[in-house]
Amino acid sequence: MLQPDFSKGSGLLPAIVQDAQTGEVLMLAYMNEQAFQKTVESGEAHFFSRSRGMLWHKGESSGHVQRVHSLRLDCDRDTILLQVEQVGGAACHKGYRSCFYRQLTPEGSRICSAKVFDPKEVYS
Repeated sequence: MLQPDFSKGSGLLPAIVQDAQTGEVLMLAYMNEQAFQKTVESGEAHFFSRSRGMLWHKGESSGHVQRVHSLRLDCDRDTILLQVEQVGGAACHKGYRSCFYRQLTPEGSRICSAKVFDPKEVYS
């Protein structure tokens, strides 16, 4: 099987997460080799948290897991694209469907989508 080239980027590669049905970009995270293998084995997204310095299963505390429909690599094998079914409707830990819920405009920024859940209720 073709594998990502984890020798680039200090062993961490960007992983773009996209809704498999709509094509909407839900989030960007990072994977190390262990996160990639766990994702392949389980069929659900796993990432490496740079801030916590540890592996994490997306949705482990919220229940909003990402079921992987396909894994793709870019031409240099140093970026991963996951096409997923977003269970629970939200990928963002702030409660939005996508982590890209803010739009930058010449006047500043604005929130361009509705919240799916209240993080205070989910992450207690």
